[in-house]
Amino acid sequence: MREITLADLDDIATGAAILGTGGGGDPHIGRLLAASAVREYGPVKLCTLDELPDEAALVQVAMMGAPTVMVEKLPSVDQVSAAAGALSGYLGSGLTHIACSEAGGVNSLIPVVAAAQLGLPLVDADGMGRAFPEIQMVLPTLYGVRATPMAIADEKGNRAVLDTVDNHWAERLARSATIDMGCSAMISSYAMTGAQARDSLVPGTLSLCAELGRLVREARAAHADPVAAVAARLGGTTLFTGKVTDVERRTVTGFARGTATLSGLDGDAGGELTLRFQNEYLVAEVDGQVRATVPDLICTLDRESGEAVTTEALRFGQRVTVIAAPADPRWHTPEGLALAGPRYFGYDLDPVRATRHSGQDLDLEGAARRSGQDLDLEGAARRSGQDLDLEGAARRSGQDLDLEGAARRSGQDLDLEGAARRSGQDLDPEGAARRSGHDLDPGRDAR
Repeated sequence: MREITLADLDDIATGAAILGTGGGGDPHIGRLLAASAVREYGPVKLCTLDELPDEAALVQVAMMGAPTVMVEKLPSVDQVSAAAGALSGYLGSGLTHIACSEAGGVNSLIPVVAAAQLGLPLVDADGMGRAFPEIQMVLPTLYGVRATPMAIADEKGNRAVLDTVDNHWAERLARSATIDMGCSAMISSYAMTGAQARDSLVPGTLSLCAELGRLVREARAAHADPVAAVAARLGGTTLFTGKVTDVERRTVTGFARGTATLSGLDGDAGGELTLRFQNEYLVAEVDGQVRATVPDLICTLDRESGEAVTTEALRFGQRVTVIAAPADPRWHTPEGLALAGPRYFGYDLDPVRATRHSGQDLDLEGAARRSGQDLDLEGAARRSGQDLDLEGAARRSGQDLDLEGAARRSGQDLDLEGAARRSGQDLDPEGAARRSGHDLDPGRDAR
């Protein structure tokens, strides 16, 4: 994806809502704003981190405030560019690129609006790899990048520029201003160079959003399981499937805070899951046992459509599946956990890390074939814990597979000689048998 067009926005919005872990704002609003901007100003060029020159000047653009408020107090396209324009004017230098602060909901699409209006490329990266509720909770903070100078703008035309002593003070003062502006505002912050962006941002997140959206759309069209497709792509695990039986939600100090309770369905019947959130889902407990925490991703998806259910959209009676997926490993450093671990949010818990496999039976071979992607069939099978017909999968997909090594690493017994003959690969049957521990009939091999 070298540019973002109207045709890309639906998939990006779907994927961004998934990575948003319940927060980041309503993706539908972001999609409408981005569509309006792209129609008026044309497609937005997408730039990878590797393509950024060291001297590039980029800023992040985002919505700040409570997602519950933004549903009713809609921003305008002009409000988005006003924040970036105010910061550029304060800095006294021109901008060369726009970036996302987070991969989540509206805040993956607000930067599309700014980039389209200003005619600037958008960087295919973000500051979190997910969504978090506070300004300082970005990886650039760990690299010493300052959040301020920061510009903030509301829908009434008010603008302000903050210059604070550190990123935590930027959050405190900007949050107070946002509350006075009606609990939602547009901000532009974290001015940085291309070299700083390459070091500190999470690469490829806009492309990942588009890919997740496409996986959900294609799975539904094929009458497959979109939730399983998302879990497999993120290397995550399914925690619970159930019906929402209670939601307690309130807007406090500019955040949507609360808890939700799910009653188990299918294999989870009789169980109960509790979700705790502050804009984003922070902790998931199954029958009183903590199963996942920040900084890893806790995603709540509609069990049929695979669409993300945000914290402000959670309602009684919804049937959802909750998955957990690993975050960027930098969030699990001591510095990352101090910034966005469970204790920062007031939970006296050690972080519970998401496992790397889904524990589901997924048609890995069929998924690769339907998507047209080259999939590491052996690795996918190994990570998911499935037994996969490695020889047949390789033959049907047209991929060259190290049949001997695959059998050895997966622990499967494979007819190495026959596999080589059927796949058309040249294999040293005698050496293969010796390395794998198989008994091979040398006479038959000679024949």
